[in-house]
Amino acid sequence: MHPIRKKRLTIVLFLVAGIAIAVGLTTYALRQNINLFYDPTEIAAGNAPVDVRIRAGGMVEEGSVSRDTDSLKVNFRVTDYAASVPVQYEGILPDLFAEGQGVVAMGRLNEQGVFVADQVLAKHDENYMPPEVAEALERSSKGQHKSADVEKAAETTAY
Repeated sequence: MHPIRKKRLTIVLFLVAGIAIAVGLTTYALRQNINLFYDPTEIAAGNAPVDVRIRAGGMVEEGSVSRDTDSLKVNFRVTDYAASVPVQYEGILPDLFAEGQGVVAMGRLNEQGVFVADQVLAKHDENYMPPEVAEALERSSKGQHKSADVEKAAETTAY
């Protein structure tokens, strides 16, 4: 083999090996940071992994929220109206958290089938409008005919 070809082949082999190692290390690092989403039906059916960090989401079941008076522990159930899953959380809940509202909880499913959350995110509905935007729209109408959306936003954002 010609020395120049041999040198080129060596460089190409080192580049391919380096790229393969980089891809392998990246895949290994990201594998531990992936949080898959499961709905309550999948969790109740046993499709969710136990003791692996996942996300669970759905609606907070009406009448299921119970708070510990001595701590920040909260127990509630998340449902997709086909199945529900008990959730335990210790911490301050978001302001938008309420029964009948959507939530996404991040945590781990334990052996007893209880989802132990370390973070809870409350979702708002599509009718939500930030108070500043609702006020700006209200001011811009200045006595003109208000649209139903602006009136609804003003009602939604009232304190």
